[in-house]
Amino acid sequence: MSAQAYAGPSKDTQNPELPRLSRSIRPAARAPIRIVHLGLGAFHRSHQAWYTQHAGDSSEWGIASFTGRRPDAAEALSRQEGLYTLVVRADGGDHFEVITSIVEAADGADVGRLAELIAARETAVVTLTVTEAGYGLGPDGRLDSAAPAIAEDLRLLAAGSAAGHAPATPLGRLVRALAARRGSGAGPLAVVCCDNLAHNGTLARQAVLGMAEAFDAGLAAWIQANISFVSTSVDRITPRTTGADLDAVASACGYRDESPVVTEPFRDWVLSGAFPAGRPRWEDSGATFVDDIEPFENRKLWLLNGAHSLLAYAGQVRGHTTVAQALADPRCREAVEAFWDEAEAHLSGADLRIVDYRAALLARFGNARIAHNLAQIAVDGSTKLRLRAVPVLRAERAAGRTGAAAARMIAAWTDFVATSEEITDSLAESIRLSNTLEGRERLETLLGLLDPDLPAEAGIVELVAGLQGSFVDQ
Repeated sequence: MSAQAYAGPSKDTQNPELPRLSRSIRPAARAPIRIVHLGLGAFHRSHQAWYTQHAGDSSEWGIASFTGRRPDAAEALSRQEGLYTLVVRADGGDHFEVITSIVEAADGADVGRLAELIAARETAVVTLTVTEAGYGLGPDGRLDSAAPAIAEDLRLLAAGSAAGHAPATPLGRLVRALAARRGSGAGPLAVVCCDNLAHNGTLARQAVLGMAEAFDAGLAAWIQANISFVSTSVDRITPRTTGADLDAVASACGYRDESPVVTEPFRDWVLSGAFPAGRPRWEDSGATFVDDIEPFENRKLWLLNGAHSLLAYAGQVRGHTTVAQALADPRCREAVEAFWDEAEAHLSGADLRIVDYRAALLARFGNARIAHNLAQIAVDGSTKLRLRAVPVLRAERAAGRTGAAAARMIAAWTDFVATSEEITDSLAESIRLSNTLEGRERLETLLGLLDPDLPAEAGIVELVAGLQGSFVDQ
């Protein structure tokens, strides 16, 4: 669900007669920085920043947000003093709101500033939207220390800040910043994972501790004793902003905004875990705090995210570009419903309201005014399918059924990567190499990228092979 901010304004929004959005034309006091966020993108700005703005004590909780790979989003927001317009797009029209909760936007490469803020006693919460691949986890859910980017960051961490080279991954940057907090004596804080991972707080903890243990056992022990890792289930569809969206904001609001965010009316945030240094009253904005988050995680991960992945690969194979277009295709719609039937069999809990949830998803997916691009959802398929399709497939087969609907999602991915001109995936090179193979050998290689044990499980290769081509017109 994470999306990149639009890189720059369209020509119309460069109209010099319109003032640029700033705190001078939309007065807003700057709350003190008490939240640090890694992964400044559109989803963070439609979700965590919105919830913080609408908390009852929002005047006490400002956010400093750091970008991931590039500084563009931070530069654009900084020109607007952190302000941006949230466009809530419904069937009946658009609603515009200026969000003021981000009081500092920074380049993620500025590890010194990140460390300074996380080391500050006032900072109580660190939130993360760094995508599933950003945690450097292998198929076993633990840190993949052999991955080139992780191995390089471990080398840089061992060399120390005096070497003049900062870690490049969000994980490495966070570990260095936590080392600074340990050194400052600022005490405990909460790390809140907001990415689409089941047990995401646990996995974030394993990733952070894994990297810390690899170069400083004392730091790892301090993190274990002082840092809580909060699990969450997050939900709000946030498509990539377009030039037309910038023009719509200029026309409706009378100012130039280079960084608006478009989102749907629906939003959901479920959290589970401790906040030793305090937190905003997010429950005032509708967030839910629970003791057991797993049922909510799986509902969202399988029903929403799983359907998104299925539509992303099947829809593009069939020539569609948006979620709404793919859902309108009977073959894609039937595949989604079948996968939901399989997943639902492994979801329990009266509070989940599965029937209502499925109906709401169909309405949300069918909102043609939200141009949720399938190419955006298709990114990092090897990681996403490991979490969205494989668990349902295994659960179905353990129950004595075939798991054909989950397997069809995997088959659609293998068809998609066979013909896609551009594969954006943390395992892109391995996927390209697999495409030089043929038949069963290629399929076994691809399945092994999702889970090394998958190709050896009885009947899996044959099942997926028989479903390849399901979305290709004969």
